[in-house]
Formats: sequence, C-alpha cells, structure tokens
Amino acid sequence: MEFRQLVRGRVDWPDIERVARELAERYDRDGMRIRFLDADNWLSTPMVVDDDLFVKVITRQNTLVHALFTTGRNLGAFSAGTEGFFERHETPYEMARHELEATRRVRELGVHAPEPVEAFEVGDLGVLVLEYLPEFRTLGELDRETVARLAPELFATLRTVHDAGLAHGDLRAENVLVADEELYVIDATRVSEDGRESARAYDLASALAALEPLVGAAAAVDASLRSYDVDDLLAAERFLDFVAIRPDHEFDAAELRGEFDKRADGERRAGDGPHAG
Repeated sequence: MEFRQLVRGRVDWPDIERVARELAERYDRDGMRIRFLDADNWLSTPMVVDDDLFVKVITRQNTLVHALFTTGRNLGAFSAGTEGFFERHETPYEMARHELEATRRVRELGVHAPEPVEAFEVGDLGVLVLEYLPEFRTLGELDRETVARLAPELFATLRTVHDAGLAHGDLRAENVLVADEELYVIDATRVSEDGRESARAYDLASALAALEPLVGAAAAVDASLRSYDVDDLLAAERFLDFVAIRPDHEFDAAELRGEFDKRADGERRAGDGPHAG
C-alpha cells in the first residue's frame, strides 16, 4: 500500500454502506446516488449525495493524521517565534462537529460558506453534511484577471472573520471557492483562544502566499492594504518562512518581503514629511 493511501485512512466499503443507510434514513431518500470526489484530501473521504449534499466521512486514521499535521504546524509556529496555536481533535466526530460549527459561525458573519446541515456519528466514524455547491472553481483554477478582481474581496472577507475574533488557520487557494461570482471560504481548522492574534497574522501571510503566484506580490499586497495596514503586514511577515515550508504553498517569499519593505518605507517617509507632527 502506498504511504499516501495509508495515512489518508481509506474507508472500508461496509462502513460506506452504513453511512449511506444512515443518510437515507435521516433524509428519507430512496435510491440515493453517491459520487465520490477525486480530491487529494488527507483528512476525510468526500462524497456528493444526489447532487445537493456534500458529505465528509472521517475515520480515526484521519484524526491521527490531523494530529500529526497539528504537531508539525505548531513546530512551524515556534520557528516563527510564537507559541503554537493549532489544536487537535480527539475523535472523528469532534472533527466533523468543529467544521460544522466553524462554518455556521462564519455564515452568521455574512461570509459566504456552504450551508451547514449536521454532524453525526456512525460507529467510530464522524460524518459531516454540508450544502453541495455544484458549480464552483477554486481560486487557483481562475485566470489572473479574475483573481486580481476578487483579491480585495478575499481580504475583506478575512478581515470580517478576524474582526469577529476568529481565525481560519488553513487559508490556501484550494480552500477558497468561487461559485456564482461569490467567494466561499471552507475548511477552517481549529486554533486556540490564546493564539488567535498570532493565528490572524498567519492567516494574512497564508492569503498573501496563496495570491502571490496567481497575481504577483505587488498586486497581492495592494489588495491586502484595502483591509489591513502596514503594521498588519509586518506582523504577517514573520510567518512567511513557516508558510513557505508547507508543501501546499509555493510562492516567492522574497518578493512579498520586498513589497512589505516598500510599503513600510513609504509609510515612514510619509510620517517624516514636512507636515508630520
């Protein structure tokens, strides 16, 4: 068995059948059509039911992998000079329930996200049910012009989440969906209450890292400054090396740092101008 298959935690067919029977009973459906998604998802087995429900089946192996990822991310946070702020889940159901509640919270803020339906257990499996968005593309699948147009909205959305005292914790192009010209944010991870400030700086660094390959460093920073200020950028800068070592981010950290320095220098010059003070 390949290492990737081992750590992803394949769901055995009898367990899939148990989940399907539970779904059919809960939603009073006969002859359900289930389609498995060909997604590189290490933390669940995703599937679509009748083209209107998006279902994630989470195993104990998925929970273990999440714990390993959490440990690695906290080590990265330590390398950035801050305490680790990622938190693990103890059970598959806890993982499912967290994502349900996180999705519910961001929707209450007016942020677009799939409608949460429920989370429940089938044996030792966690099952999450959300609205299925039938026609969407991820941010990374869009052309440069469209991403540049949507970039300010992404940072405005992130700012809304941050101003509410929340953080996403795993922002990347694959977790930003575009459907009907609207941005949808998915797959928020779990961060500690004490680490929210650092997590928000990490979110900003992650968003800039996601956008830099798509629109360039200058355009990404310009878009961010519509919702954040230079001090926010400098707080995010210390997390760039941490984000850069993640295999799901490929960006030019030096280019972003160069843009940060330009904006900081410009702000200092403005403060030292003839009318300063």
